[in-house]
Amino acid sequence: MSSSIIQFLLSRKSVPIQELCEPAPSDNEIETMIRIASRVPDHGNLAPWRFIIYRGAARERVGEMIADLAEKLEGPLTDARRTKELTRFSRAPLVIGIVSCPKENPKIPQWEMFLSGGMAAMNLMIAANALGYGTNMITNWYSDLPEGRQILGLEKHERVVGFVHIGTHDGEAAERPRPDVSTLYSEYTGPAQD
Repeated sequence: MSSSIIQFLLSRKSVPIQELCEPAPSDNEIETMIRIASRVPDHGNLAPWRFIIYRGAARERVGEMIADLAEKLEGPLTDARRTKELTRFSRAPLVIGIVSCPKENPKIPQWEMFLSGGMAAMNLMIAANALGYGTNMITNWYSDLPEGRQILGLEKHERVVGFVHIGTHDGEAAERPRPDVSTLYSEYTGPAQD
């Protein structure tokens, strides 16, 4: 096994979105990332996920609609809050939405399909990182609202897995505390006790 791949995976980290800048991945790199993202466990070959690319002026349009939705729900926004909502999708040069679009299947539960979408999101981030880009994935308040999902281009039955913000990052992202791995696993000893 290649020690460089292991080291790459051990050192992967998210970059603050505001530190992601141009250039964004090219069309060919985006296609490669999505090809890699789709190579995940997918029981029944259902492809229960899809990707939405937000770039260029579309990022600003989405921000305007999100700000308007926030104002509709909460009343007048402060200037700082309005700016925050306006820039939700324009802080990084590229945002790729991973969308769970479950299929009807009598043998495969929908939660399993959603998990497959989560794996696609992680593969997308790893692919972008391997191509030399920084990434950060968020969902945010608008993902939980039908009106927000409509703004973002989702169908009624679809849910947001995450929005991966991608761009060039100069420097080294700060390390965050990681869990003590020894507390995360145990040997199986039999059924759980009540």
